[in-house]
Amino acid sequence: MPARPAAPRRGPSEPPQAGAARPARQPVPRALDPRPARPPRRRGRRAGRTLLGVAAFVVGVGAAGTGVAAWLRHLDAEPLVERCSATAEGTAWFLEPDQADTTALLAATSVRRGLPARATTIAIATGLQESKLRNIDFGDRDSLGIFQQRPSQGWGTPEQLLDPVYATNAFYDALVEVEGYEDLAVTEAAQAVQRSGFPDAYAQHEPRARAWASAMYGFSPGALTCTLAPADAAGDPAGLAARVERDFGGLPVTATGPVLEVDASGLGGTAEDAARMAWIVAHWAVSVAETHDVVAVQAGDTAWARTEGAWATVDDAPTAPGVVRIELAT
Repeated sequence: MPARPAAPRRGPSEPPQAGAARPARQPVPRALDPRPARPPRRRGRRAGRTLLGVAAFVVGVGAAGTGVAAWLRHLDAEPLVERCSATAEGTAWFLEPDQADTTALLAATSVRRGLPARATTIAIATGLQESKLRNIDFGDRDSLGIFQQRPSQGWGTPEQLLDPVYATNAFYDALVEVEGYEDLAVTEAAQAVQRSGFPDAYAQHEPRARAWASAMYGFSPGALTCTLAPADAAGDPAGLAARVERDFGGLPVTATGPVLEVDASGLGGTAEDAARMAWIVAHWAVSVAETHDVVAVQAGDTAWARTEGAWATVDDAPTAPGVVRIELAT
């Protein structure tokens, strides 16, 4: 067998043959290494940046925590529900502010006419059933207004029936013609006036109507209150004085700036009745607070504040017997 020839020598530029081992790479001396030397680490600056970053994070977390806490408090706060209530035997019976305003007219008109609280109870229950105590300009066939009275049935013209004062007096005119209405069930007395197709529907409103009538007649001092948002405009003293005249008649009213004093003793009764007469006007004033931007009402040494939505004893000088002080927004 002939001997295997020796592998030829490879020149310096020739690539290695397949399967040949590569020669080990020799380290380049530092003096001949063309790469620039890496600068030494500056630990102080990096540490400072780290501390600043940590501080910013802590501040950010703190601010976020404050914002979250405020947001949670906002969630915990119950939204204001604007409404009015009359409490009887431990139960609060609610109306919306515009319904309370209508009730103020019904009660004041009844008081002015010398009718008993039962008449107001019947009127409120009827208004709740017929229109939800709102002066609406529509209804079944030609029915209109608070009591859904019909021009075709002789109650008056459409313009008259949409006048709350006219409609209220028309209702009471018919009610007093019902013999023994004071002793009738509310639904029977209301049906005798209204001739409704649903004669028993008025009964469901009797407890609410009785609570409101009792408060509006001054039999339950402090039982009527309203929870309202802050007044969004200044009150009009002349406008409120005109409302007193419209609802109650000629009660003496004295105005000093945004404060009106109403002498309720003109409603009648004895000197012993003066306190109850004052509560009639005081509860009426709270009931119209939303309409007339009332912020405070005082009877004797007890006052209602719009900001609190409740009655409380005050340190101010009490009002004179029978006098109610009403303050308007400025």
